Amino acid sequence: MTPEETQRLAELLAKVPGAKAFELKDVRRLVDLLRQTPEVGSIEVKGMFGTGVVITRTSSSGGGAIAVAVPDRPAAVPAAATEAATPAQAPTLKEIKSPMVGTFYAAPEPGAQPYVAPGQRVTSGQTVCIVEAMKIMNEIEAELSGVIREVCVEDTQPVEYGQVLFRVDPNG
Repeated sequence: MTPEETQRLAELLAKVPGAKAFELKDVRRLVDLLRQTPEVGSIEVKGMFGTGVVITRTSSSGGGAIAVAVPDRPAAVPAAATEAATPAQAPTLKEIKSPMVGTFYAAPEPGAQPYVAPGQRVTSGQTVCIVEAMKIMNEIEAELSGVIREVCVEDTQPVEYGQVLFRVDPNG
């Protein structure tokens, strides 16, 4: 990432409502962290009122390009571009997040069909998975209607509070 790109990223982060002002050294640390830890795919900086910025590795190599997205805005700005980039249209996908820490189960029991799969339509209130917490099986329901575009968690994988489980296209 060039110094100009890093500066542009710092300017974007400084505009996140509710987040502290980011200095160039803060941005460099975040970018270095992504480069030094290939197992980390992205870093999300959250401000107040649900605002934030996501810094994502765009290739699997340790020195790959870095992209920046401002959630809930119609533009995604690639930080790796050397010229002023034209913002790309971000998808209108909504996220179903885990309401608790636990273990994700895609199906009601081992060997059964998963509750939902990519391309499947769901309705608000429909069970989409189970999150087991403290030996209690908690059915997670869709909060919106639409088409499942992505299942973000593998079956039996541990999940954190607020972790994205599914991405849903409400217009699909």
